[in-house]
Amino acid sequence: MRGEKSGRVRPGEGRPSEGENKMGTMPVPRLLLTMAVPMMLSMIVQALYNVVDSLFVSYIPDTAQVLQAGDRAVNALTLAFPIQMLMIALGVGTGVGVNASLSKSLGRGDPEQAGRIAGNAMAVSLCYYGAALLFGLLGARAYLESQTADPVVLEFAFSYLSIVTVCSAGTIGYMCFEKLLQATGKTTAAMAGQLVGSVTNLILDPILIFGLLGAPAMGVTGAAVATVIGQWAAFGVVVFLHFRYNREIPFRPSLLRPRRAVIAEIYRVGGPAILMQSLTSVMTYGMNLILSGVSDTAVIAYGVYFKLQNFIFMPVYGLNNASIPIISFNYGAKQEKRIRQAIRWGLVVASVIMGAGLLLLQCWAGPIVRCFSLSDQAVALCVTALRIITVGFFFAGANITLQGACQALGSGLSSLLISLLRMILVVLPLAWCFSRLAGADTLVWLAFPISEGVGCCAAAALTLRLCRRRLAELRIP
Repeated sequence: MRGEKSGRVRPGEGRPSEGENKMGTMPVPRLLLTMAVPMMLSMIVQALYNVVDSLFVSYIPDTAQVLQAGDRAVNALTLAFPIQMLMIALGVGTGVGVNASLSKSLGRGDPEQAGRIAGNAMAVSLCYYGAALLFGLLGARAYLESQTADPVVLEFAFSYLSIVTVCSAGTIGYMCFEKLLQATGKTTAAMAGQLVGSVTNLILDPILIFGLLGAPAMGVTGAAVATVIGQWAAFGVVVFLHFRYNREIPFRPSLLRPRRAVIAEIYRVGGPAILMQSLTSVMTYGMNLILSGVSDTAVIAYGVYFKLQNFIFMPVYGLNNASIPIISFNYGAKQEKRIRQAIRWGLVVASVIMGAGLLLLQCWAGPIVRCFSLSDQAVALCVTALRIITVGFFFAGANITLQGACQALGSGLSSLLISLLRMILVVLPLAWCFSRLAGADTLVWLAFPISEGVGCCAAAALTLRLCRRRLAELRIP
């Protein structure tokens, strides 16, 4: 990692020499895989945060006071999930803007501007934590009451959500420093933090939920505490690695001072990316409301599906996160051929991943869902949902890849429009319509593959138009 120094790029496809950044010199297929594989592994590990808590709490035993405790606990975490996704959206969306801006600055050979961008990213992250803290203290219960009237589910969800929001500085800080490492190509270092955090969570979950090794049995509260400890462990690792190895990015306390021009540059791309990422929260919250009108079991089925599909989608998001700085760097360096190659190879690899995921979940949906300790009714509905929704995987990989290309080329608005079609404008109205029909517990899931297909058509048209315009600008002397 010490040898990855920034500098002006000399066009070429060979091995980077001292003073060159590999994002401008290494062959694109090898560069994409070199950067993407650690990110994919990191994102798969991140998916463990989402699924491990639900998996373990599904085994919480019934008591005389609480029947079907496992189903209710999974339901509770599903209701809390949109807020967790919103926090991730703020961190990841801002990181997209930071990543694109910082990579472009390094591509132009301007490390001082890169330092200002990094410092302002840290300042913005502190503001995000302040907002999460206030929500956890003042707004969590009202938010949950809008989705359920079951007092047991409400208390489970509140105990979990209040802890993960009030103590969210670790995860928000982690996302900031992870993006700083990714922007300079140090994806292995970023993965190390994620791995430490997820393993910590995996170890602590059963101990704190069920009271092993002398610890008190904390139930759903234990799942929240384990998650927070894991997030802080990940944060500590990436902070250390950033200041140890990111020599390309200077740091001084004065660089933390908010600068209007720098923040505007970050949010020019990052703002639409935040909105785009936030659509996952809006969609999940909207689907929770729609599905609660069908049955509580439908809410559970959706929660289990969403967390399982993350194991397929997260590697594609990791691939996307790798392609964004590559495209941005070469856009700043005016390397048209490398931009085209990065987009093309991103589409190919994303399609392979989604195809494998489709095959896996179609063929083994039953055994996978039965890993959760759920009622027979919930298992059957989860399997139905998985087999219908995964048809949309044909289109989802291309959607994610093309959204990333739009972001990297400076058109966050195009990326946002694609996400709006996929996650709000098509899926929610369709799901609501299907939920009003006979057989709603089956029909409602059709909204997902239909929305992915519509989004793919829009993504192809928007990205083709943007590429023609942006690449034509590079040819102007």
